[in-house]
Amino acid sequence: MLRKLRYWMLVLCIAVSALGSAGSVYAEEKAKAGTGSSNAPAVDLAPSARSAILMDAATGTVIYEKNSHDKLPPASITKIMTMLLTVEALDKGTLKLTDMVRTSEYAASMGGSQIFLEPGEEMTVDEMLKGIAMASGNDASVAMAEKIAGSESAFVDLMNKKAEELGLKDTHFANCNGLPAKDHYSSAHDIAVISRELLKHERIIKYTGSYQDYLRKDSAKPFWLVNTNKLVRFYTGADGLKTGYTSEAKFCLSATASRDGLRAVAVVLGEPNTKTRNSEVSGMFDYLFSQYKMHTVHKAGDAIGTLKIEKGVKKELPITAEETYSVLLRKGVTQEGIRHSVELPASIKAPVAKGQTVGKLVVYQGTEVIKEYELKAGEDVPKAGWWKLFKRTTGSLFTID
Repeated sequence: MLRKLRYWMLVLCIAVSALGSAGSVYAEEKAKAGTGSSNAPAVDLAPSARSAILMDAATGTVIYEKNSHDKLPPASITKIMTMLLTVEALDKGTLKLTDMVRTSEYAASMGGSQIFLEPGEEMTVDEMLKGIAMASGNDASVAMAEKIAGSESAFVDLMNKKAEELGLKDTHFANCNGLPAKDHYSSAHDIAVISRELLKHERIIKYTGSYQDYLRKDSAKPFWLVNTNKLVRFYTGADGLKTGYTSEAKFCLSATASRDGLRAVAVVLGEPNTKTRNSEVSGMFDYLFSQYKMHTVHKAGDAIGTLKIEKGVKKELPITAEETYSVLLRKGVTQEGIRHSVELPASIKAPVAKGQTVGKLVVYQGTEVIKEYELKAGEDVPKAGWWKLFKRTTGSLFTID
């Protein structure tokens, strides 16, 4: 009898152990699929995608992800980085929309999606951006790269340098247009980060959000552009960003949409066809817009605090919000538990450079930190000369300054 009891106890232990292992495996697989976090939806939003991510553009909060760090061929989504470097050059003033861009024989030789540039043909930067953003022109991308950096290879160096500056770990570029090439890869996560960076330059929406336009409209060879991203026409609020396809990469899309104060970025890689790609991205947008809301902590320009400056030409430096500082909350969550604190040093020694990080704004939900923003100096504060410091020190005695 005792022997039988020991036998059944052993069987029970083995069964419990097996169930526990199965539960652990299930939890691990659930996390890998992007549904393991408290923010994650209960269902897989992109079941057909090889890799995917859904992100709030304002805060960078990840709502959903699936294999988001897998290194995969990005196809024409590559051009998001090409457009980013172009608009950065425009904002710096090293490039103008009216500047003419000459097409080299090499640029004109690009296959795949193109706007059929001929060797020696010239277009403005404005027209080239249309050709890249709407028609995914491989030829326009190379022509633009050569205009900015002198050669495509030099431009690719700038692309990889920018990826490094953005802290991207899953990305390496070999060209500026996404045509298949060795050591040319990215991830859904990294593409979403590049997309967020591009969206900081509001002028890009003029190009990525247009459904149709013309090139060479008043010439003998007009070219009608139709945006390869059909969501800009068929999904309310969609206004970008870039599609991609090669036989290796399959159907890819980095999309953005804005609604009710929220802007979403959704990236899918390796979809089987355009219909599934667009359907799954639309579903990702629907989920974010229906389930989340934005809570503003500080608006751009709000006074946040004052920083004391030691030995500077100014004794104090006001700290203001450089942008709107917000947090993403689930609908139904009250804002009463949301609080924030400003963390600044007691003082800082001059000189202080404009843009220098001097502290941080920390946002809490209860006791949990949900977001941190760097606080930066809004102006230069040079070190004061000895005479000014002398007068400041003796001012209380002699009433001079």
